[in-house]
Amino acid sequence: MFPDLKIILFYGSALGFSAILAVCIFLISTSKVYPIITRSKKEKYFVDPISGESVSFPSISDPSSVHLSVIVPAYNEEERLQPMLDECTEFLENRAKNSDFKYEIIVVSDGSKDGTVAIANKYCEKIGVDKIRVLDLETNRGKGGAVRLGMQSARGAMLLFADADGATRFSDLTKLELSLQDILKSDYLKNPVAVSRDLGISIGSRAHMENDAVANRSFFRTILMYGFHFLVWMFAVRGIKDTQCGFKLLTRNAALKCFESLHVERWAFDVEMLFIAQKLKIPITEVAVNWTEIDGSKVTPFWSWIQMGRDLVLIWLRYTIGAWKIASQKYK
Repeated sequence: MFPDLKIILFYGSALGFSAILAVCIFLISTSKVYPIITRSKKEKYFVDPISGESVSFPSISDPSSVHLSVIVPAYNEEERLQPMLDECTEFLENRAKNSDFKYEIIVVSDGSKDGTVAIANKYCEKIGVDKIRVLDLETNRGKGGAVRLGMQSARGAMLLFADADGATRFSDLTKLELSLQDILKSDYLKNPVAVSRDLGISIGSRAHMENDAVANRSFFRTILMYGFHFLVWMFAVRGIKDTQCGFKLLTRNAALKCFESLHVERWAFDVEMLFIAQKLKIPITEVAVNWTEIDGSKVTPFWSWIQMGRDLVLIWLRYTIGAWKIASQKYK
């Protein structure tokens, strides 16, 4: 009996090892070490709805020319976008009064089929394309892909990406700014050029609301939530309680370094971005924000979490075996 068991264990281990090796070889042979970022000719321009003129977007490699860029990824968000932009523009316009503060909002329509672009263009007409412009993607990239292209088209010394649903109170931007100011020892509102060259990330967090979330969720969804958190901790990012809140502030240089290597374009892109940041030793702070669940989410709890769980394991595995690499480490 025991020899048979040993044989079974031997062949089982050999089979398991062979399967893992085959997966690794497949991933190395089919993966691009650095992401190939494609952008059509149309997507390199934004349109001034008043003049009808097409104007080329700048590059994140250029020096900053405004204090803050707000990137708003939007896919079929005609119903939720307007309240978010109302809150956002009111806050930023009040800050800009009687000061030299300059900002821009980039609404990235991720292949939307509804009136998302039309809604955003109304704000362009109202306050001008120097303050708000639309990046209209011809094909759906996924949230991560939309955020990356928005980041790479921005002019800000600091770059914030904020969800189009307006779930996070926009005025909580101040909390993120103060948190970054503490670690950078400089205020971007006073020294935007210097801060733009520094490295730092501040992320909004809903971790303080977890007990309420558990109380309002089914047992099954609670298990999925904790399972996802465990996978994040095990395979990707440690020391951060909430990787998925759509309210993150980055210095220009941090955004450049993180998004040039980002491979994941769907829901798990936040995790890869933070994974890259930790590998590059970019300081990250996590700040509690006011968050309200807004109807109309594009996330399907079960299947989205399963997909994100799979992506987490693949993120870890691809970087571990060298199928993916971080571009900024290449230059060292």
